[in-house]
Amino acid sequence: MKPNNERPYATPEAAARKLVKLAKSVEPINGRIHIEKINYPFISKDGCSCSSPEFGAGVKYAVEKGWLDLHESGTYVKLLTPGEELLTS
Repeated sequence: MKPNNERPYATPEAAARKLVKLAKSVEPINGRIHIEKINYPFISKDGCSCSSPEFGAGVKYAVEKGWLDLHESGTYVKLLTPGEELLTS
């Protein structure tokens, strides 16, 4: 058996796009998406099996591009309009 070293979300852009898709699939509470609602499916072995650094780089990239808004506490994000448009293109 060969180990699978393929990391489909190794680039910040790919990770950010996946995080936006995950955020879109979560029902926001008062416009907020709790970070664990996208963190767990991204990092868990049952989900994407990505690493914490990939998650961090993806969140940072999505914030820089204006796709997500990360609260200063780091406990939740908001999906911004450009992020929603990203999903339709």
